[in-house]
Amino acid sequence: MKPLIIGIAGGSGSGKSTVARKIAEALTPASVAFIDMDAYYRNRTDLTLDERRHLNWDHPDAFDLDLLAAHLDTLARGEGIEKPVYDFVSHLRDTRTVPVRASDVIVIDGILLFVDQRVRDRCDVKVFVDTDADVRLIRRIRRDMAKRGRPLDEILEQYLTTVQPMHLQFVEPSKRYADVIVPRGGHNSVAIDLIISTILRRLGNKAT
Repeated sequence: MKPLIIGIAGGSGSGKSTVARKIAEALTPASVAFIDMDAYYRNRTDLTLDERRHLNWDHPDAFDLDLLAAHLDTLARGEGIEKPVYDFVSHLRDTRTVPVRASDVIVIDGILLFVDQRVRDRCDVKVFVDTDADVRLIRRIRRDMAKRGRPLDEILEQYLTTVQPMHLQFVEPSKRYADVIVPRGGHNSVAIDLIISTILRRLGNKAT
């Protein structure tokens, strides 16, 4: 049986991971595999660290979309993949990979997930998590300082020069492709329950 691919998009800090986790928890006993679009940043070894720090990482061109689409095709065939690991401190792809096994459901999240048609068309259910800009910024600051070791001034500069403009140019318009829009992110239990019901129904239809 072909796995069901669930795409979860939304701005940086919108709560995509929370929504993905709650969906996965509710799908037991079905097996669920996770893929984060951030793992598929291009490996720009041709640039210095300082040059990589100033790249526009919020533009679709920053991602290796060919590899991402190929991996989704592999998972759709019921085969496992070796997912890249990206180091957000060095801005380079790690030498190690993470095995992702074939599963009943594949959940993938990313800010630009619905921008590229190849990736978008491979998602059976498309969810857009819509959260206010000030909430997203606060969450981004906390995450980048705690998990990615970045100073506040660098985070704010990146937000003003690339994150916010790219959100308005690419991320926000892409929500028109979503099947479901979830306001308030992971706190919207009603919307998440509706998504879970839809997924369970589709899984049931595939099994019959």
